[in-house]
Amino acid sequence: MDQPAQNPSTFDHVVVMVDVYAPTMRLAQGFLDAGAVCVRVQSTPEAPPVYRAPFPVGQFRDNIVHHGDFEATLRAVAAHDPAVVITGGESGVELADRLSEALGLATNGTALSTARRDKYLQIEAVKAAGLRGARQLLATDADQLADWHRQIGGQVVVKPIRSAGNDGVTFCTTPNRSAAAFGTVAAATNIFAHRNEAVVAQEFLHGTEYVVNTVSRDGRHRATDVWRYTKLSANGVSERISGAVSVPPDDRHRDELVAYGFAVLDALGVRHGPAHLEIMLTPDGPCLVEAGIRLCGADTAYYAELVTGESQVLRTVQAYLRPEEFLATHDEPHHVERHAAMAFLTSPVEGILRSYPLLKHVEALPSFHNLQFAVKPGQFLPRTVDDSSEPMLIGLTHRVAAVVARDLNTVNYLDGHGFYDLEPDRSST
Repeated sequence: MDQPAQNPSTFDHVVVMVDVYAPTMRLAQGFLDAGAVCVRVQSTPEAPPVYRAPFPVGQFRDNIVHHGDFEATLRAVAAHDPAVVITGGESGVELADRLSEALGLATNGTALSTARRDKYLQIEAVKAAGLRGARQLLATDADQLADWHRQIGGQVVVKPIRSAGNDGVTFCTTPNRSAAAFGTVAAATNIFAHRNEAVVAQEFLHGTEYVVNTVSRDGRHRATDVWRYTKLSANGVSERISGAVSVPPDDRHRDELVAYGFAVLDALGVRHGPAHLEIMLTPDGPCLVEAGIRLCGADTAYYAELVTGESQVLRTVQAYLRPEEFLATHDEPHHVERHAAMAFLTSPVEGILRSYPLLKHVEALPSFHNLQFAVKPGQFLPRTVDDSSEPMLIGLTHRVAAVVARDLNTVNYLDGHGFYDLEPDRSST
């Protein structure tokens, strides 16, 4: 989809975004590029540690800090006469729902707002709507979780009911390991700097995991982009997501995944805005892993535009500022221009990074497009255990899908001990 021409009337639109930080600035920039005025709301006085990166606050008309008094925050937001209130990220979902509902704007409402963030409640809502959902337990103690694991057998996944970026997600093969994971997760602080409220355990779903990214307006949904995850086991982490490969419209599984995803949105009361759905395609059909009712992370919108010319950012801006255009085109067929993949590197070592000695081989690949450093030479390189400890994202794109697939395999081959050159550890000398 081409970038729509700016409508002069959008310059009068004020868009309020809750919890916009550096990783989610792309959506705010989309509204700014369309001529809207943006106001930022922080749902907490302090930014979560995961978001404490330089941020261009000066691009916003105002920065409103929510201190827990909803009426005071509502008055401050209402003073800007906003046309739109939307979340900028996972942590802002519930406050954005509450503000948009109170102001009578396009909203997903508060009735199912908690289910859109709570990983246990969202699966229960999906099952209540007659869709397939994982067997699960809201665990209250380690012994209860171990007993439940014995009853269902197999492998289970233990995780916080609220977080993101695979934070705290643990794959457990035995009841004893589930019990240990309960203790670890229950005692931990999540990436948003909140003590984990509760622990959910779910059956391990066998199959291939996909991402379906969507945008909605008035309950009409558009799947902007679909991705297939590649995974590996490393650094003691099972099912580590090592890459995402674009899924073209003619893929034999795409329609089934999208139809299931749209039904999930309806079950969660999503009528407006972007959503990120992680869906396992099992031998028995699609089954929700979890949903985030916000923009997909990892700068996925950028790569989606390379593939089809559209993205969650472009469609979200259109859905809120030019809804008639969105509704008239939301079911148009996709036109694939390229194929793409994102490689999420996995460091097996930690220390002060000196260089990436094999990076030149990656940059020479036919489908190499770009790279995004999370760790640069001279900085501390952590051992990768989740999304927040990834050292680098490598973007691949080509007109031929097989070239992208081959080059992604090459990146995975290169990514190992030899990919990272560390400063000598002088602490042992």
